[in-house]
Amino acid sequence: MMNDTVGRLSLWGIEVFLAAAEDGSVSAAAKRLGTSPSSVSQQISNLETALGTELLNRRERPMTLTPAGRILRRRALTIVGEASHARSEIAGLDLSQLGSLRLGMIEDFEASVTPILLSGMADTLTHTRFELETGPSHRLLDHLEHRSLDVIVAAEIARSNWMKNLPLLDDPFVVVTAKGHGASLENLKDVSFIEYTRRHAMGRELAQHLTAEGVTLVHRFELDSYRAMMAMVAGGTGWTILTAMGAQQAGRYADSIDIHPLPFAPMSRRISVFVRKDGMEDMADDIATRLRPLIQEQLIQPAVALNPWLSGHFKVLT
Repeated sequence: MMNDTVGRLSLWGIEVFLAAAEDGSVSAAAKRLGTSPSSVSQQISNLETALGTELLNRRERPMTLTPAGRILRRRALTIVGEASHARSEIAGLDLSQLGSLRLGMIEDFEASVTPILLSGMADTLTHTRFELETGPSHRLLDHLEHRSLDVIVAAEIARSNWMKNLPLLDDPFVVVTAKGHGASLENLKDVSFIEYTRRHAMGRELAQHLTAEGVTLVHRFELDSYRAMMAMVAGGTGWTILTAMGAQQAGRYADSIDIHPLPFAPMSRRISVFVRKDGMEDMADDIATRLRPLIQEQLIQPAVALNPWLSGHFKVLT
């Protein structure tokens, strides 16, 4: 009977259980893991059948752990950690034999850097299946913490002792105005400010910086889309503050906008490769090495050519 029970315990089932326990919701766990709620429910049921006890109080909202569930969670964290560490060590023997890579990338790289990176890696890692997720930095960091992504490229929000970061890029904040419009606070005081959403870490950090500088900007618009913000600025609706990389998402509106230094103390964000210290550190090193020249060629050189004052501010980090 014991051998039968052990045989029905799977690493995937344990990972699903941990996600459900941490999120307190089947649907939230399914979204994080990229699977269906019915699959999550089935995995939890299989685990409970294998162990002969209830692990989660699914009738409660949010779900809570039973006493047995609390015991399993403590052990499961060790199991998943050891599995991740083993996978990392095996991959380190020969990256070209890596079976799969779950990579998270900030949306800022989506159109330019990411496709070239993946194409280059695919040529080298011929046996690897790639899973890519793009999104805001806080969401990617959450996925990395909970082991649903292996390596991510994101903005530095907070440092934690469980992860390693490899700096890539210093990305300064800039003022974006309609073509020909000045960028002093006096020039901008009668023009609507279009704010980047405070639901994202970048928006909150910018709002905090403005407060620290004693700058009060009344806004009618709060958006999370670079393209929409660029369109509104180009159309004369208002002005905004984004990073140099964000301003490069202007696309067809590029000829209708200008970018300028901040008219108060400078501010920048740092983009880095992040990996768990018990994860794929060799792969993270490889990705960082590939990304730095791509960032220089695809992002920095074109931006500095149009706005020479960005030189030395918008820069690759090593």
